[in-house]
Amino acid sequence: MSTAMAVGAMVVEWIGNWPGARWLQQSGTAYLFVNAAHILGLGLLLGAILPLDLRLVLGRSQAALSVLAPVAIRTAAAGLALAVLTGAWLFSVNPVDYLQNTAFRWKLLLLSLALVNVVVQHRQWRSPGLPDATRALPLRVRVLAGTSALLWIATLVAGRWIGFL
Repeated sequence: MSTAMAVGAMVVEWIGNWPGARWLQQSGTAYLFVNAAHILGLGLLLGAILPLDLRLVLGRSQAALSVLAPVAIRTAAAGLALAVLTGAWLFSVNPVDYLQNTAFRWKLLLLSLALVNVVVQHRQWRSPGLPDATRALPLRVRVLAGTSALLWIATLVAGRWIGFL
């Protein structure tokens, strides 16, 4: 076994044995609440970002977006933070099995792509040349929003798929 693989195995073992993982392994009630918090995070994320993405896909003027976007983005960010933190905690309960689960690996890939898309979207809004509030949104903004919606939904489906493999 290579040194990198040995270190990786030690890290995975440590993750599965940290006190937070042990607590969830031993307490059905604790696991229930962390899992519920994970679902709440997903609800906040998708409940905020999907309406915004769909509004952008429709390509209407930015006027309504000036009200919707700031609240939706902050809510989605809070939901994402909660989902990632609780997801990592749930992962710690059985990291070896999760890493061997194809659906889990797909979820991580899709989540990574969704986060890259978020970075690209935010750079778009900061770039010059976006229309003023009276003009339609450019096609590139609409495509990125559609991609965002698809990636977040696919990430959700992959997450649900984990339990079936």
